[in-house]
Formats: sequence, structure tokens, C-alpha cells
Amino acid sequence: MTNSSRHARWPALVAAAVTVVLWASAFVSIRSAGDVYSPGALALGRLLAGALALGCVLLVRREGLPPRAAWPGIAVSGLLWFGVYMVVLNWGEQQVDAGTAAMVVNIGPVLIALLGARLLGEGLPPRLVAGMAVSFAGAVVVGLSMSGEGGSSALGVLLCLLAAVGYAGGVVAQKPALAHASALQVTTFGCLAGAVVCLPFAGQLVTEAIDAPLSATLNMVYLGVFPTALAFTTWAYALARTTAGRMGATTYAVPALVVLMSWLALDEVPGRLTLAGGALCLAGVAVSRSRSRTASAPGAGQAPTPADAERRSPSH
Repeated sequence: MTNSSRHARWPALVAAAVTVVLWASAFVSIRSAGDVYSPGALALGRLLAGALALGCVLLVRREGLPPRAAWPGIAVSGLLWFGVYMVVLNWGEQQVDAGTAAMVVNIGPVLIALLGARLLGEGLPPRLVAGMAVSFAGAVVVGLSMSGEGGSSALGVLLCLLAAVGYAGGVVAQKPALAHASALQVTTFGCLAGAVVCLPFAGQLVTEAIDAPLSATLNMVYLGVFPTALAFTTWAYALARTTAGRMGATTYAVPALVVLMSWLALDEVPGRLTLAGGALCLAGVAVSRSRSRTASAPGAGQAPTPADAERRSPSH
């Protein structure tokens, strides 16, 4: 790999790291806000806060509306990821313990890799498959170590599984849109689409916001501005510069970071099994993001940039 290509990868790696850290922090905030707000109301409040923040940035940057070719991917990702995923995950985490939810939702990156290979023509490099296997094993270990007795239900598991499917479908739908529109445009209008999907919960949001403590509402706003507006934009930026499978595998770092943040912010000291699972998650991400020497040669095994995709197939 040349020095120029190494330098070109750094912004995407930094963007992916920002996304993972902020998504991990979301678990701490959801725990607080979810005690006061119902699943649909929390999702709608989060999406409205995110859409407002993104809309302001979009106006300042004067990016305008996305091209027509980007709208199908934006609409589908808005429906599945910003809409269905957020509501169903909030609901599922009220039915099962955090460990079970983490295990089930972590099926998502596997589905992303499979759907990316089938629908986007992305390959399944051996290192990606091996890294995902290691990370998934780590996620299972973390989930088992954090699971509470008697906290699981069939409904909760099904909801978390549906969330994983929505997450995977949204990512794969978002990838082609990024060949035509900027990360900010795709994220802003995807967030708006999700907010429209969640509008039936507007009455609940208003009612619950009146009685909610300020801390819960601030947590909801935080979820909208940082883990949604900022993190989804940095995610889209990085996704436009690599494959959906590799980006999905990167999110396996989230359980390890959640363990660390809970330790620091909530004084929840992790056990040895939890720490071992977190280490496995991080090791798997490192393997999945690594490249063989042959793949590191210029042009070999590299995901096309948005400019390359546009030159090759303007109607992608």
C-alpha cells in the first residue's frame, strides 16, 4: 500500500471510530431515557432532535436536496434503520436483559456481510469472515456474562432479531445512495424519513415529555444530536469509502466499549469473562479490518470510492 493510499484511509478510519464510540455511549443514555419514555416516543424524540441538528448543518453548508438516484436508498434506509430499528430495539430492550439484546442484535453485521455480497457484489474475504467469527464469539461471551436471570422473553428476542434485520437492510440500502449523494444528505433525509415513520408516536411523546424529568429529556436530545446526527453522518462518510461488510464488522467494537463506559460512568465493574469477551470483540475487528499483502497492492481488494463508482456506473 502506498503512502498516499494510507493517508486516504485515515479519515474513514477516524470517522468509523467516532461512530463506534458514540453508538456505544448511546446504551448508557438509552438506559436512563428508556425508564421514562416509551419505545416509540423515545425514537421519535431522538429522530426529531437529530433531524433538527442535521437540517441546520445542511442549510449552513447549502448542500440542498440529494439527486433523484439517491432517494430509493435514502427512503429504504430511513424506513428500516432510522425508523423500524430504533423503535423495535427500544421495545426489545424493555423485554430482555442487555446481554441477550447484545447477542441477538450482533447478528446484524453477519447479515450485512451476506446481503452486501448478494446484493452489492461485495466479496467475503477470508480475513473478514474470520474476524467476524472472532468478534461474534466475543459478543456472545459479553452477552452471557452480562445476562440477568429471568430477564429474557421470546417476544424480546424476536424484537431484537427484527432490529438486527432492519439494521442490516438499512445499511445495505444506504450504500448505493452514497454513490450519488453526500454523507450529510443521506443521513439528514434518512433521519427525516425515520421521523415521518415514527409520527404516530407524537401524542405519546408530548404526553410523556410533560411529566419526564429533565435528565431523561436531555438524554433523549443527546441521543438525537450525537449518536444519531453526528455518528450516523460519520458512519455514512466511512461507508462510502469501504464495503458494507467491513463497516458492519467494525461495530463489533461497540460491546467492548459499552463495558468500558459502564465501568467508568456507572461504576459497573466488569468481570473477567466480560473483559475476555470485550477483548475478543476488539481482536476480531482488528482481523476483519486488516488487509493481506496482496490485497494491499494498489487497486487490489480495495472498495471503490464514490468517485470511482460514479465513473463506472452513473445509474448504480
